[in-house]
Amino acid sequence: MNRNIVIGVALVTTLLIGLLLGRAWSPDPAADAPGDAQRKVLYWVAPMDPNFRRDEPGKSPMGMDLVPVYADEAGSAPGVVSIDPTMVNNLGVRTAVVERGTLPRIIETVGYIGYDEDTLQHVHTRVDGWIERLATTATGDPVTKGQLLFELYSPTLVNAQQEYLAALASKNTVLRNASRDRLLALGVTSQDIQRLERDREANQRIRVYAQADGVIAHLGVREGIFVTPATEVMSVARLDRVWVLAEVFERQSAWVEPGQTATVELDYLPGRLLTGTVDYVYPELDPKTRTLKVRLRFDNESETLRPNMFARVVINGSPIANITHVPRSAVIRGGSSSRVVVDAGDGRFQSRQVSIGIESGDRVAIRSGLAEGERVVTSAQFLIDSESNIDAALERLESSR
Repeated sequence: MNRNIVIGVALVTTLLIGLLLGRAWSPDPAADAPGDAQRKVLYWVAPMDPNFRRDEPGKSPMGMDLVPVYADEAGSAPGVVSIDPTMVNNLGVRTAVVERGTLPRIIETVGYIGYDEDTLQHVHTRVDGWIERLATTATGDPVTKGQLLFELYSPTLVNAQQEYLAALASKNTVLRNASRDRLLALGVTSQDIQRLERDREANQRIRVYAQADGVIAHLGVREGIFVTPATEVMSVARLDRVWVLAEVFERQSAWVEPGQTATVELDYLPGRLLTGTVDYVYPELDPKTRTLKVRLRFDNESETLRPNMFARVVINGSPIANITHVPRSAVIRGGSSSRVVVDAGDGRFQSRQVSIGIESGDRVAIRSGLAEGERVVTSAQFLIDSESNIDAALERLESSR
């Protein structure tokens, strides 16, 4: 009797253990659900490395099973990717609205300060001679109007003075006037002629004086040097007005015209903007740099602007009306095309090819590919664009099979 009970208990125990093992080894019904069987797998990706992708199940380099990525998870249209809101926040994705309206044409360039050539005076002699005394000895020396520049000894001027003295002694009015005109033509001033008439003695040195205030921009002689009328003795320039010569790229050359406002900032005056106007646009481009030279005029009463200083220049060109434009940071430039990443809402993003127009400041005109009111990604768009391009390529591959 006891033996039969023990055998019965053993059989019941064996049945229970078999039942439990059978349930543990049976497949999960949820895994074979019709919904998963109908979902389309685009590719298989490593759980720890999204860049590792395969067309079939397998193992990742770390030995983990590849995870399937379904079509409904990657977006319904080619090039559309879906990103979890938490991941969007972690990536720092920022967007901006596509605007349509007036786009100012802003030219940002560089330039340098130069002398106002309208005030530049070149000093030459009208006869051959020698520089006996040089009153200004260095480039950059300041001079004032009427200040002595140099003294010139010239046999031609000495002879002309003696001829005038002889004409004065002869009482011949015609000869006297002719001799006086000759002295004036040779560069002798009226004051020197009056002294000659008063003292009746030829001066061996003729003095040359500055005609205006300024600085010595160029000094080409030294004391004792022999000069001719072709010799540039010196140049005198004023500093109360200066030019800023800016270089404008060829593609922006049609934007600039005289009268436009401009601002200039110098390195030694950080934060201070000088306002001026475009004074002249040169007629030709530099063949080496392919830039157009633009001249701006500035008052410089305090003489804080010095020639050859480097300047950052911003010229406000004529605006363009009724045009679609986006921030420059939203455009992804390729070799032959440009793209933007459009925020389609609900965590979906699409890479879209666009045709761009002019660039002005931090804005870029869009000729086609975007509509007013759409939102474009301005940060982290490179990551989204690379993801959408891969997804679109896989979609095309799948459709071709």
